[in-house]
Amino acid sequence: MIHMTTKDLYAKIVAEFVALPGIESELSGNVTIRARALTPEEAIGKTERKDYPILTGKDVMIEAEYKGSFGQAFTDAPASYFGPLRDILALPFDTDAHARGLLIATINAVLGHMGLCNRMVHCRNDGPKRCGKDVADYIAGQYGDPRLLLVGYQPSMLENLSARLSHMRVLDLNPDNIGETRYGIVVEDGIMERQAAMDWAELILCTGSTVCNGTLGDYLDTGKPTLFYGTTLAGVAALLQLPRLCFADKYL
Repeated sequence: MIHMTTKDLYAKIVAEFVALPGIESELSGNVTIRARALTPEEAIGKTERKDYPILTGKDVMIEAEYKGSFGQAFTDAPASYFGPLRDILALPFDTDAHARGLLIATINAVLGHMGLCNRMVHCRNDGPKRCGKDVADYIAGQYGDPRLLLVGYQPSMLENLSARLSHMRVLDLNPDNIGETRYGIVVEDGIMERQAAMDWAELILCTGSTVCNGTLGDYLDTGKPTLFYGTTLAGVAALLQLPRLCFADKYL
C-alpha cells in the first residue's frame, strides 16, 4: 500500500483539474464562486431518523455555485468565498481545512457545469434512508458476503449493511462515536485502528468526505477493492478515476 500525503494528494487534484480540456478559459475569467454553510434541513431535508452525522456531528455542508451549477462538500471547516476560480487554486490545501472544503465544493460545481460529473448535491428527505438499503443491495449483489470495512459513520448504511453481512467493522474520527456500539458494531478509532481494520477487510467502503479532512490518501492504493460513497467526492472521483457509489439521482 502506498500512502499519499495530504500535500501530494491536493497537488495531484489541482494538477488534474487545471489539465482539463477547456479549463484555461474558465481560470482566466473573473468567475464568481459562492460557498455557504447549509442548515441540516437545507442539506438533507426532513428525515425520519435524526442520527445522520450532518444532524449530530461537527461537520456541515457547504455549497458552491458556478454558472448555475451547484456542488457541495461535507466539511468540519466551513468557509465562504467570493472571487475568481484561479485564486481558489492558490490556497494552501495541505495546511488549511477551510481551503480544502472550498476547493472540493468548487470542483464539484465546475465539473458539473462542464458535464464531467454528476450527483454533486446530497439527497434529501427519504433519500438517505433509501440509500442505505440500495448500498446494502449493491454490496451483496456485487460482492456477496465480504469482510467489509465502512469508513465513516453513516447510520443508514451501517444499519442495512450490518443486517446483511456476517463480518463488518466501522471507523470514524468523531470522538462522540468512537467506542460506541451502533447496530451491533463497535465504532473504532479511524486513526488508531485504521491499518489493522484495512488489513482485516476484503472490501472497503469509504466516505468521500475524506477528501476534505485530508485522509483520502490513506484509502488510495489499498490493495483491496475500495468504493467511495457520497456527493462530496463527485468531482475528485471523476478527476482521479475513483470508483464511486452514489444513488442520489434516484431520489430526485
